[in-house]
Amino acid sequence: MAVPIPELAPLTPGATRVLDAASALFYERGIHAVGVDTIAEAAGVTKKTLYDRFGSKEVLVVSYLQHRDARWRAHVAEHLARVPDPGADRVLAIFDAAISWSDANSPKGCSAINARAEIGDGHDGHPVFPEVARQKSWLLELFAELCEEAGVSNPEKISQAMMLLYEGAIVTVGMETFDRPWDSARNLARMMLEQDRAH
Repeated sequence: MAVPIPELAPLTPGATRVLDAASALFYERGIHAVGVDTIAEAAGVTKKTLYDRFGSKEVLVVSYLQHRDARWRAHVAEHLARVPDPGADRVLAIFDAAISWSDANSPKGCSAINARAEIGDGHDGHPVFPEVARQKSWLLELFAELCEEAGVSNPEKISQAMMLLYEGAIVTVGMETFDRPWDSARNLARMMLEQDRAH
């Protein structure tokens, strides 16, 4: 099973500078705390260029989330390629991918969760909510496919448990509740898969 990487429209050099600056600022400071003036200044472009390329701050936020998601999916695909045979190790490869991704890319936790926390209840028409929901649904579906391929007794139930472990770990990273939450999540996932295989 190949991990689908979203096809994103190519960006002009100016748009790339805007997106790179916005991505760093949104993740570091939060979406509401960063205005378009700050983004334009950091990117070395005018506000007109920013609006010409993206149209609105909301579109820029969604683009930030989409490009981050595409990078994450590519990272997951690399890890799954190292474990081509179906089984528990292929399910655990998602946690291995998260471990190697986390320090460099997610010291403040999940960008999608963080963005969702800043937006309303999801019923106000803001474009961030469906994008975040799409990303999380994709990961749950991936866990379900990997669990089914691994022959677990109840792929739906086990994949939901894997998702809970994954989400719990990434929130714990952002909250700094305790050290090495990804290792704990992976160990619990491994134990769960081993217990399932034993029955």
